[in-house]
Amino acid sequence: MPIHFAHKPGLVVYLTAGDPSLEATCAIALAAIDVGADVIELGVPFSDPLGDGPIIQRASERALARGTRLRDVLAVAGEMRAARPKAGLVIFSYWNPILRYGLSRFAHDAAAAGADGVLAIDMIVEEAGEYLQELGRVGLAPIFLAAPTSPDERLEAIAAHSRGFVYAISRVGITGKQQSLAADAAALVERIRRWSKLPVAVGFGISNAEHVAQVAQFADAAVIGSAIVELVERVTSAEGPEAAPGAVDRFIKGLRLKEAALAR
Repeated sequence: MPIHFAHKPGLVVYLTAGDPSLEATCAIALAAIDVGADVIELGVPFSDPLGDGPIIQRASERALARGTRLRDVLAVAGEMRAARPKAGLVIFSYWNPILRYGLSRFAHDAAAAGADGVLAIDMIVEEAGEYLQELGRVGLAPIFLAAPTSPDERLEAIAAHSRGFVYAISRVGITGKQQSLAADAAALVERIRRWSKLPVAVGFGISNAEHVAQVAQFADAAVIGSAIVELVERVTSAEGPEAAPGAVDRFIKGLRLKEAALAR
């Protein structure tokens, strides 16, 4: 089943679970949902996040230093689901933590926590047979990354095996803020739509209202990660973790208002 986006464009907010704390992660997620986030991606901290830029790498290091593990992320997911039963919830992880936890156990526990789907960033569709089987067994939506460099055969396979939504990478490289949206993004979404009727969310580098307004012209949702994680880092350093939910609330409110004004 597709993951529902209540807004146009939808907004997917990525958080590194455990940064600045597990309690703060849950509070930030709820604040984001209450002001317009359709989906929360709960990121599992990992010691070697090769697909992430320095902002999310630092967040992962801080979360791991506090002892955050996959089981803790799933516990936060359960708290979030109980508090906001209608919000979209995706577990975002590298493959290694899932493998160490045990794929079958992970699928069971993620579904029990109320997750809608899973995005394993380094799981490629060509090697995903057992992964797809286990997620399908418990009703979790597998979400795959589609890149501008992906050949048509891979995009067709991603479309065939994705559920929830398709995550289109706006540019080749690692996560992180950027000044302007890559021109490749619109062309990639157009290619994905040849094979998939699922919603398409665009991420990697989306950081402001202008980017979200641009994405709205050709995709269903925008993913904001590094900009939120950096905001949490900055506010926590200056004011303490208790200030982070309010800062994210104000950021998303401002983004939604400005994006709406740009769309007129």
